[in-house]
Amino acid sequence: MHKVNFKIILSFLLILASNFIFSQKKFTVVLDAGHGGSDHGANRTYSDIGRVTEKEITLAITLKVGAMLEKNKDFKVIYTRKIDEYPSLSDRTNLANRSKADLFVSIHCNSAVRNTAYGTETYVQGPDQNDTNLEVAKRENDVIFLDEKDKQTFGSYDASSPESLIALKLQQSKYLEASMLLGGLVENNFVNKDKRSSRGVFQKNLHVLRMNAMPSVLIETGFINHPEESHYLASEKGQDEISQSIYDAIIDYKKAIDRKAGVSALTKKPEPEKPAEVALKNDFRILLLSSPTKYNDGDPALKGLNYILPIKENGQYKYYYGVTNMASVRDINIKTAKDAGFRNAYAVGFMPNQKLSTGYYTLEVHTGDKLNGNSLVMQALKDVERNKENGVFYYTYGKVYTLEDAVKLQKEVEAKGIKNSIIQKVFR
Repeated sequence: MHKVNFKIILSFLLILASNFIFSQKKFTVVLDAGHGGSDHGANRTYSDIGRVTEKEITLAITLKVGAMLEKNKDFKVIYTRKIDEYPSLSDRTNLANRSKADLFVSIHCNSAVRNTAYGTETYVQGPDQNDTNLEVAKRENDVIFLDEKDKQTFGSYDASSPESLIALKLQQSKYLEASMLLGGLVENNFVNKDKRSSRGVFQKNLHVLRMNAMPSVLIETGFINHPEESHYLASEKGQDEISQSIYDAIIDYKKAIDRKAGVSALTKKPEPEKPAEVALKNDFRILLLSSPTKYNDGDPALKGLNYILPIKENGQYKYYYGVTNMASVRDINIKTAKDAGFRNAYAVGFMPNQKLSTGYYTLEVHTGDKLNGNSLVMQALKDVERNKENGVFYYTYGKVYTLEDAVKLQKEVEAKGIKNSIIQKVFR
């Protein structure tokens, strides 16, 4: 018989065990202590305890929650800040997204005009349900203006834009149920364990939640301008109880998610693999309206939609929304247009790079008064043509034969500072 080398076997088993351990993904929680650095958040000064600031309380509670989670081998904890500094809102959400976190918990203190308001609140990302919590949204969103990076990141978001609203609805529907679960667990713990008053769980459009690709909550741990509650928030006892309640809620949340995942794995039938979508031969744009009136970007008549291409044809301005050669995206664009208020919108097919056989495209670069030689249009562009109809001057530039070339020409003109030009189809 061959002798067995137990050292080799033991080493092999240790390697297998270590691989198994490291293959188990830890449940990643991003803890966000609200405000920080130059942004003090809500604050009040009391004669007996001095100045109480939101940024100090949120950091203390966050570190306590994190310390408890770090003792649990199933969790990985990431902090947006561990000291008195101000990470931008985009830094906070980018950190969570890059880390592929399973949960984002932002901890804050509340404040109100009157010092009689008290109790806890938890917010999840969603459309505003009513105006009663508007001040919370304003106050938490106001810090967006503290950082240039935030202005760039969130500058394109427009709460009144149909595209932004639809994107928001798609995102919130993905994580809303899980976020509401955690929010309910947190508020229940505040009431049942800490004997505090809960004002409820609400949906609110908050910047620090909106950009997260994971279930997220923002916890208002109490009102800092309420004399009794602020003393509780600033006390070691209060911070210990609050952090314990948040920790317990996270633990119970993970258990619930694990149970749901286990049941789904056992009962879920594998879905048949869908064939990959094939691109269509035509590009499709959604015709919103046709009008003799020229509308510039941002005009109320366009109902907040972006990515609009106006094309002038036979004296009418036709306004097209979006462009795609995928049927699924085309159908989404039609729905977006109709949701925005263009009930008669429909898709129009354009053959890519098709040359006009009976005419050409040009750019209408100015409409209105007569331009002098020192104007931007006349200085920046050569060979501009001028026409006058019914007392109105029309200045056009260029001649190309495909829509793609017309769009390219339009971008070149925009680069020279000439905005709101219109592609015009001219028939011979």
